[in-house]
Amino acid sequence: MSLQSLALIENWPAPTAAAGVVRADGTVLGTHGPVAQRFPLASVTKPLAAYAALVAYEEGAIELDEPAGPPGSTVRHLLAHTSGLAFDEHRVMAPPGDRRLYSNAGIEQLCDHIAKATDIPFSEYIRQAVLDPLGMTATTLEGSPAWAGVSTVEDLLRFAAEVQAPRLLDPRTVAEAMTVQFPGRKGVLPGYGHQNPNDWGLGFEIRDGKSPHWTGSASSPRTFGHFGQSGTFLWIDPDAGVAGVALTDRAFGPWAIEAWPVFTDAVLAELRG
Repeated sequence: MSLQSLALIENWPAPTAAAGVVRADGTVLGTHGPVAQRFPLASVTKPLAAYAALVAYEEGAIELDEPAGPPGSTVRHLLAHTSGLAFDEHRVMAPPGDRRLYSNAGIEQLCDHIAKATDIPFSEYIRQAVLDPLGMTATTLEGSPAWAGVSTVEDLLRFAAEVQAPRLLDPRTVAEAMTVQFPGRKGVLPGYGHQNPNDWGLGFEIRDGKSPHWTGSASSPRTFGHFGQSGTFLWIDPDAGVAGVALTDRAFGPWAIEAWPVFTDAVLAELRG
């Protein structure tokens, strides 16, 4: 099966774009563009870092509700962007659990916490915990675990298959990661403005009823994933039983707000037949 809808990326105003769709059993339903080309992920790095954090949790190195980050905050707060830390600064803007403050600093503090708990640099921990076991040989993290990852569509399809049918984690842990944490918290979804509520799981953003949104109007409310300011996204739609990945070399902007939902709706429509 080859999805014709993936060719829509040719219309995107990006010098280079690649995309793919994968089922839970690892069946790649289609790809388009240079899927082996490495692209900066920007914030699509965060789901990879979160998955490594959940491995650390299952290994007993950390607990989800142990203190981490600013006073009163826990690992769970950091993963769910409710620690109160500012977007890109290590300063407190609100009490933990009060608001959904999307925070690179929070993810950085989380991964520093894991590095201390395991006595392994986080870039090495994520390689051992996630990248190597999944055969993600083209993926690297050199820098902030919030945004410095580099990967390919091929590798991210491997990751998206894993999240849909976990082998590295207990499925109950992944179910928790895609369940709203601290329900009812409002906040800003970068690029899309205030959302009330602004729902997140553990390291994954949850679509729910958000509008506007970077996924499609046909995407189920249970859809979860992440997009990046480098013009990248990864979504998983449990109701459709499929995940989509797209990487580009054009920064996120109005073009993506317009093009991405159309692309996702076309993919879902073609899958429905």
